[in-house]
Amino acid sequence: MGHREDLLAGAKECLYDKGFGRTTARDIVAASKTNLASIGYHFGSKEALLTEALVQATAEWGEELERALTVDPDPADGPMERFERTWTRVIDLYATHHRLWSIAVEGIAQVGRIPEMRKVLAEAQDIAREELALTFHTSGDDDERTRVLGAVYQALLTGVMVQWLVDPGTAPSGRDLAQALRMIAGAGELRG
Repeated sequence: MGHREDLLAGAKECLYDKGFGRTTARDIVAASKTNLASIGYHFGSKEALLTEALVQATAEWGEELERALTVDPDPADGPMERFERTWTRVIDLYATHHRLWSIAVEGIAQVGRIPEMRKVLAEAQDIAREELALTFHTSGDDDERTRVLGAVYQALLTGVMVQWLVDPGTAPSGRDLAQALRMIAGAGELRG
């Protein structure tokens, strides 16, 4: 690897260990075994380097999520069983890729300060919404239906991810989510 790739790898490791706000240029240099001048030469600033590393980590998060969503369903499963199994796979990612999920949440927190991060996450969110909607529902040609369903699944994904990061012991399982959906669907009229 060259210095640029070494810096990105070191910055990503620092993001996982210390987070965006607590990582110093010296931390990155130590992790990458490069020098301070390399940061300026290749990226212009520590913030630009950390942003690029955060963008890469977010892309890795998206790839892991896509793999979990695109597993072929069991043909014997009904819609609720498929829902439960899919969310169980997604939640398993939280447990096995905790550092990756943490950095994804930190990326979300940076969108107000880093316009590039907002752009990258907005694009990824659009893709995830469509994939989530099509994971659970037939495609059809109704873009509005796909958008609305995808937005709800995206809200569920983000909310579950945050719950797992804060307190895995009380965060919902795939089974909990399926049970809640059954309760919501069977609730009839909502309270006014």
